[in-house]
Amino acid sequence: MRVLIVDDEAPARARLQRLLQAFAEVQVVGQARDGHEALQMVASLRPDVVLLDVQMPGLNGLDVAASLPEPAPTLVFVTAYDHYAAQAFDTDAVDYLLKPVEPERLARTVDRLRAQLNAPRRGTAPRPPSQLLIADLGRMHIVRVADIDWLQAADNYVVVHHAHGAPLMRRTLVGLLADLGSGFVRTHRGAAVALARVVQVRRLAKGDATVLLRGGAQVPCSRQYRTALMASLGAPD
Repeated sequence: MRVLIVDDEAPARARLQRLLQAFAEVQVVGQARDGHEALQMVASLRPDVVLLDVQMPGLNGLDVAASLPEPAPTLVFVTAYDHYAAQAFDTDAVDYLLKPVEPERLARTVDRLRAQLNAPRRGTAPRPPSQLLIADLGRMHIVRVADIDWLQAADNYVVVHHAHGAPLMRRTLVGLLADLGSGFVRTHRGAAVALARVVQVRRLAKGDATVLLRGGAQVPCSRQYRTALMASLGAPD
């Protein structure tokens, strides 16, 4: 059981690591000091479990949980505050530990983790993320997926167009669309739209079209993608 500890306080990280040494099947693969470092370490280390503090400067634990790549590790929240419990369990967390964590309580959590990780995997599709964490020009942008209008490919990057900006994300368009699921449809080799933002598809010559979105954006739609777009919208081509 590969575990990543995430907490902005060094004593809390050290205490958890010391307590976890009592469990032979647990291997602590890293410690992250904040939410940004946590997401980087999840991507590079691929832990089975993340013990995640809720209150941290910058990205809090709930932001980290909403931004995890798929397949996401199993989450256990660790916090000094019990009023985050409802939000934590909305993220499908396995457990919610209050600080200071007691050895007996941690043992019950490890039992739950063991049972979950050893359970047969169901053939359900991964749930799309509710938000994207985008590092662009030295700034971190948290973009709600529901606010995205359209996506524009730029080599190995994607421009994420939304109502408040257009940050550049280091992903391919194909890879990002695979994560976002059926709410987005490709309209062009270099573009995709959020179906919920489409207000009109305007036919052009030679079978091409222009997709009009809420907010006024106009996105090109080539002939080869038009039929699939119209089918996704439930409209005749």
